[in-house]
Amino acid sequence: MENQEKLHQEIAVLWDTYKTCMPDVGHAYDELPAEVYKDGVLKGKTKRLMAVAGALIHGCRACILFQTQNALDAGATAEQILETCAVAISLGGTMAAGETTRVVKFLDEKGLLSQFKE
Repeated sequence: MENQEKLHQEIAVLWDTYKTCMPDVGHAYDELPAEVYKDGVLKGKTKRLMAVAGALIHGCRACILFQTQNALDAGATAEQILETCAVAISLGGTMAAGETTRVVKFLDEKGLLSQFKE
């Protein structure tokens, strides 16, 4: 499996290029997540964990990486993300289980799984 951090960075650069080419679309797209993921009745971290589960079930590699990073940025722990993966696996079966390996590799590359290794 390719390096997930590198893939995350490559997707970000390509998305920024797209938004440079299509600034009106990029701006409109950016407004929705800014509104959706802010704290409300549900905290932003909870919403990002929900998005990780949705991304895993849907199988979108960019969404998986970005929502995992966004969940980390919102204060989620590796353990909370892995538990979220369990919910996705329960709902999404083998497809979500297969995509969970992308999350595991991404967290491992960030050095966030050492507590689980012995």
